[in-house]
Amino acid sequence: MKKIIYVQYTNPGIYPPLEHSSRCLSQDGWEVMFLGIGALNASVLCFPAHPQITVKLMPYCPPGWRQKLHYIQFCLWVVLETWHWQPRWVYASDSLSCPVALLISFFPKLSVIYHEHDTPSSTSNSLFIRLCLTARKHLATTAKMCVLPNQQRADRFQELMHSQKLFCVWNCPSQEEVYLPSSPRNPDELWIWYHGSIVPLQLPETILAALVILPAYVKLRVVGYETIGNEGYVEQLQKRAKELGISERFEYLGTLPTRKELFDSCQKCDIGIALFPHNNPQPMPGASNKPFDYLACGLALLVSDLPDWTQMYVEPGYGLACDPTYPESIAAQVKWFIEHPLERQEMGSRGKQRILQDWNYETQFATVKKSLI
Repeated sequence: MKKIIYVQYTNPGIYPPLEHSSRCLSQDGWEVMFLGIGALNASVLCFPAHPQITVKLMPYCPPGWRQKLHYIQFCLWVVLETWHWQPRWVYASDSLSCPVALLISFFPKLSVIYHEHDTPSSTSNSLFIRLCLTARKHLATTAKMCVLPNQQRADRFQELMHSQKLFCVWNCPSQEEVYLPSSPRNPDELWIWYHGSIVPLQLPETILAALVILPAYVKLRVVGYETIGNEGYVEQLQKRAKELGISERFEYLGTLPTRKELFDSCQKCDIGIALFPHNNPQPMPGASNKPFDYLACGLALLVSDLPDWTQMYVEPGYGLACDPTYPESIAAQVKWFIEHPLERQEMGSRGKQRILQDWNYETQFATVKKSLI
């Protein structure tokens, strides 16, 4: 039996690519085990049950000295589980898993894949973070494969790390998610949709200010979780919506546990927003799953007016771009969607076909899967 262990010092349910890649491997006869922990405000996120995929999570531990002990316990647990289960591959999928992944890479007949979803900050003075970054550098050169979510990051990673074999795999949805039954939309309302981590840089208050400019039937629906350092932001948005007199037009659904539940709600909306700031330090096209998910649900896109976003999503006809720092810019593009309903629907349909064609995880992950022996 072919076996692979996924290791991450977080909840794997936060990262859809892990669910998709594990499903791809299970369909190819692999037995899959996830070893992770709970996550602040996101412990409810989970994978649907699958006979060949097992998920084991340690409880979440908040930052502090106890977390250091918790991390040591996690590493020992991973070592013992790996030794006992005897997998052929270990799939390390965050920088915090690098120390233990590097350790177990010395096990006989064991190979390592390193998948970096988010580029870690190199400016921390923490001894622990420096340890993880050092381990990351060594793992990048010893791992059989390294996976990055877009070409810009892959090129930068190769320049710094000199890894043996590098793959660029976009964070696309799976093909089966495109075929989920469509939910009916309310023709008397126009819903703007956002899902993901709820932080000011990706869900700015300017969206609420834009609603004030727009007709009363235009509403905003949000799904997701607050991250460390952004606790209370949902309450801040709700308070701001009340101040602007649009409380009934801002709906927060909390965190939906599974991708199916997420897509069921997303399909009831009309426009999906992915408004990354102009000064975002990480290149996001291909790495952000939001636009791909929205297109899989048949939504038109509203993205930031950045050159790479415009080239990838606007020029092919999947949506429009705006300046997320100005409510007037957001509102102007939403007004275009209102005045051109058929074109808006065609954008979503065109995007859904592109997801089926090649912007799906089965296609993106195929070269990695073929390299697993």
